[in-house]
Formats: sequence, structure tokens, C-alpha cells
Amino acid sequence: MLAALPLAGAVVTGDALYCQRALCTQIGAAGGDYLFFVKGNQPRLEEAILLLFDAPPPGERFATATQTDRHGSRHEVRQLTASAALTDYLDWPGCQQVARLARRWTEQDASRGEVRHLVTSLSATTTPETLLALARGHWGIENRLHYVRDVTLGEDASRVRSGAAPQVLAALRNVVLTLLRASGATNIAAALRDIAWRRSALALLGLSTA
Repeated sequence: MLAALPLAGAVVTGDALYCQRALCTQIGAAGGDYLFFVKGNQPRLEEAILLLFDAPPPGERFATATQTDRHGSRHEVRQLTASAALTDYLDWPGCQQVARLARRWTEQDASRGEVRHLVTSLSATTTPETLLALARGHWGIENRLHYVRDVTLGEDASRVRSGAAPQVLAALRNVVLTLLRASGATNIAAALRDIAWRRSALALLGLSTA
């Protein structure tokens, strides 16, 4: 699919599933850049990144960017720390920087956090603020579309597997999301509950019953 896209000058972002040698090579050959999250499916890559940030060599200086958001009772702090120290060490196609993204959020007096790691072909002249914006933008897409489809609209739990039915249902879920967001809904789960209670689904289509 990537072969059909104009990747020159573009940045491809993805979760750990897409952190693959062949894919990174393909993106670089097409003139693009990548920023992928790293997990245990690439154990050597993950181990090298963990060692760099957990036990940095003497004198190593990291580039850091911090972002803070507040939405109602939720307060979130994101900090991205980047380094080009592994560029010549890692046997990974196109790697120019690695990064650690730490998130901590507090909601209703309960605090939680997570730490994730990234690899990118963007050069060391790319600021950590830019890397943080790209990482956040990727998860914005995940949270607004894929998570809502998978969990809220039940795509993961669907037992429909045969023929064109899965594609048809996926298209219908996208239509539902488009209609709800066009109506001003920001919380899809709450909007679905409201529609079920008030039986107002036809209004989204501009229809009414006498």
C-alpha cells in the first residue's frame, strides 16, 4: 500500500506493529521518514534504547521537550527525551534518533503513568518538540478513530468474518462516527447512550417520525 503513496518529504508514524526493518527501508528508499514506537517485537532494538536511557554513558546530554494539558479534572504531563547517540551503533535502517516518551496523568486524585520508546529516521536537527508533536498526533488518530471503532463500536468483538461483510460494517461504523462528530459529539460512548435513550438516531440523518 505504501508503494502507491507519495512519501517524499512525508513522515510515516505507527505503533510497534509497524516497526519492521523492511518497512523502514521502503520508506527511506521512497524519500520519506518514519517515527515508530518500539516494543518487545524488536527485542534488540528495545534493549539498546532502554540501556541508553536507563544507564546513559558519561557526558551524554539528551534533548527534552515537555507538554502539559488539562481537560476538566484530568491533568496530563508528557515529556519526550531524544538522543542521536545510537545512530552509528544500531543496525537499524535509517535510524537517526531514538526517544523516550513518559506520560503521567492525574484524574480525580488518581495518578497513573506509562513510558514508551521510539525510533525515527528524522535527523538530530529535528527538535524534540517536533518529535513529541508527531507522537501525540499519531495517538490522536488512534484515540479518535481506531480505539472508538474497536472498543466503543465493538469492532474487536465482532464475529463477522466472511465475504465483504467486515468491510461493509467498517464503512458503516465510519459513517456513524462522521454523523456523530458532525452533530457536535465529543464523547462517542455518551452520544450513543443518549441516542439509545431518546431514540433520536433518525435526526442525525435529517429524518423524523410523525
